[in-house]
Amino acid sequence: MKNNVLKIVALGGLMFAATASVVACSGGVAKGMKVGLIALHSAASSTYDKNFVDAFRASAKKLGFTPVVREDIPEDSTCQEAAENLADTGCKIIFADSFGHEDYMIEAARNYPDVEFCHATGNKAAATNLPNYHNAFASIYEGRYLAGVVAGLKLRDMNSPTNKIGYVAAFPYAEVISGYTSFYLGVKSIVNDVTMDVKYTNSWYDEVAEKAAANSLIQGGAVLISQHADSYGAPSACEEAGVPNVAYNGSTKAVAPNTFLVSSKINWSPYYEFVVQTVLDEEVIPADWCGGFAEGSVEISELGDSVAPDTQAEVDLVKSKLEAGTLKVFDTSKFTVDGQAPSEANMAPSKQWTFDYPEGTLFVSDGYYHESEYRSAPYFDVIIDGINPLDDLA
Repeated sequence: MKNNVLKIVALGGLMFAATASVVACSGGVAKGMKVGLIALHSAASSTYDKNFVDAFRASAKKLGFTPVVREDIPEDSTCQEAAENLADTGCKIIFADSFGHEDYMIEAARNYPDVEFCHATGNKAAATNLPNYHNAFASIYEGRYLAGVVAGLKLRDMNSPTNKIGYVAAFPYAEVISGYTSFYLGVKSIVNDVTMDVKYTNSWYDEVAEKAAANSLIQGGAVLISQHADSYGAPSACEEAGVPNVAYNGSTKAVAPNTFLVSSKINWSPYYEFVVQTVLDEEVIPADWCGGFAEGSVEISELGDSVAPDTQAEVDLVKSKLEAGTLKVFDTSKFTVDGQAPSEANMAPSKQWTFDYPEGTLFVSDGYYHESEYRSAPYFDVIIDGINPLDDLA
């Protein structure tokens, strides 16, 4: 199968030109166009959905399109109903923000072939082969790695006797495993003997479960906590226990002023603006789209008050290397799998690969694992040495 991921890093000229045309245009270029967004939770309650909604409204203000937001849309047939309602009300483009929305967005796309349906975090666009259905993601592993560097500097400064950290994870999906592995590797780049316990909540948003997971990790000896979860549960547990924490999708300094270190997030504005401009230009939206730090699609927040000395200088240095491509997050010289060096035999994706890749495709080559280059959504789902999931992955 042809590789149809529009990877900005790999196909810089094409994507840069498209993105630049959006950045350069003045407000009002899309005036009169209605664009919809379906969010799993309300922006008021979820850092994850707030990140999508805030970027969507900012892009609408910049380009002049009319934003229509539907919040609290669950991952069931309600999503298809919401998508088709948005189409009936005149939306020419409809975005959705949650992994479980995908099948319902696909059905809506089948029923409304003249409307563009764009799904963030999904992985079925290439296999579905619908010309009006598209997936998008960002190289958030770059942001998680950089947040891990911040955490590693703090861990080293703490001079902990165990160097054990913890991670509150939503589901054992490739997206989550890729994320916590990149975070761990960022920490490991500073503190080589670090280990990390992982607790799953089996929910994207469950404040009670996330807080309980964080407390369990702390009780188990974790001296620093990060998360792939959408509530303030883990940060609040860390604040109460005096344990440093790394957030996701936005700063949690307001609820954890003494323990917040940093947060990584995806900035969805470049994708929103690329899609709108592509539709205006009557061009084809790629089945898969992915951007990183260099394109403004990945960001980290301001640093918290309790980071280690000289953290900003190290952040600036590592970020510059990530942008230039001289530092690879999944550098295979930096980790092992079951005591063995990473190879095609022990690193090929085993789960959630929903379309065939070309014969001869190498996931491990040139000294690193090629994440998000064959589809936009992550597919790294291997548990590397030093990471200890405390729950059944089945």
